[in-house]
Amino acid sequence: MTRLTPVATLSSQPTLSLRLAHWWDDLRRHPQRILLVLLAIFVAAVFALPLYFMVSSSFKADQEVLASPVHWVPQDFQGLTNFQRAFAEIPLARYFFNSFLMAGIDVVVTVIFSALAGYGFAKFDFPGKRLCFLFVLSTIMVPFQILLVPLFIQIHSMGWDDTYAGLIIPGIMNAFGVFMMRQFAYAIPNELLDAARMDGASEVRIFWQIVFPLLSSASASLAVIIFLFSWNNFLWPLIVIKSEAITTVPVGITVFTQPHSAQPQWAVAMAVSTLATLPILVLFIFFQRYFIEGFVLSGLKG
Repeated sequence: MTRLTPVATLSSQPTLSLRLAHWWDDLRRHPQRILLVLLAIFVAAVFALPLYFMVSSSFKADQEVLASPVHWVPQDFQGLTNFQRAFAEIPLARYFFNSFLMAGIDVVVTVIFSALAGYGFAKFDFPGKRLCFLFVLSTIMVPFQILLVPLFIQIHSMGWDDTYAGLIIPGIMNAFGVFMMRQFAYAIPNELLDAARMDGASEVRIFWQIVFPLLSSASASLAVIIFLFSWNNFLWPLIVIKSEAITTVPVGITVFTQPHSAQPQWAVAMAVSTLATLPILVLFIFFQRYFIEGFVLSGLKG
């Protein structure tokens, strides 16, 4: 058998020009696909348009942001002035720290406790198991707006309003996470767990050294989803936060859009929104596979 040299292996990879030529030839042989490509480009452009408007507006003057007709390209280009104004007028670095802290704790705690609960629902039998799981699932169906007032009263009675505890703790358990991890835990072979028990391993050791590593893919998917939810959370921080020291980025942006307190600074708000989008963009670029798998597989497994 003739072994391929590295040079031969590399040369066997299709180049970009060859792949484009193959794609164009495929379109010519199947002209109906051109309509699908044009439709996909149109839908992508519609979804990308608000993002482009946000980024371009961060380089405009305030009065140009709401100009009619819309200025798609900044005519009075401001450079980095709006970004500098944002850092000068509010403690933006502190807001980013608070958002990262809340999202980070939510991710770590939610992944661990969801894995524990999902493993328990998937692999253990106990009285009321089905009823308990239905109760957990039922919490997904209740809109958060309905829970807002009783949750705030409870947090206020505990003296946690306007504290990190009040900001973070209500979001550290997630019924979606329990459901998702349960679906993945079903795929773990029972024979593997029984073999570990026969070797004398405790249930805690089985979870940390066998189950949790096998759930690593699901944990990564859940971590990405929870980070997105927590980073974009606006309503609960708006209700529970009073001081600037623990304000998060989504709430901090409203400082520049309050017409009753000062002239709205739309260009600065767009600059802060652009900065707030960067962590999500980086996360999605590097972990989009886990993000998509999380939503798809949680609906297909089980």
